[in-house]
Amino acid sequence: MCQSCDMPLKQDPAGGGTEADGTKSQKYCSYCYEKGAFHQPDISATEMQAFCKDKLIEMGQPRILAWLYTRGIPRLERWRA
Repeated sequence: MCQSCDMPLKQDPAGGGTEADGTKSQKYCSYCYEKGAFHQPDISATEMQAFCKDKLIEMGQPRILAWLYTRGIPRLERWRA
């Protein structure tokens, strides 16, 4: 699971994000992380939840499932202070 958005890494079409040296990240998906940096470095966990929930709904997921899939985002590694 991506430790930023909670997407299963096996569902990432790119196979995961990349580190600064070009190796595949074992923690983050390509939608969140590339070349060793986050695509949205200033986003908060709450904003990420809303963003992901909206994307899931846009992709046809029922609202309740989108909420269920995103409710654990604040507990992921990226968001732990």
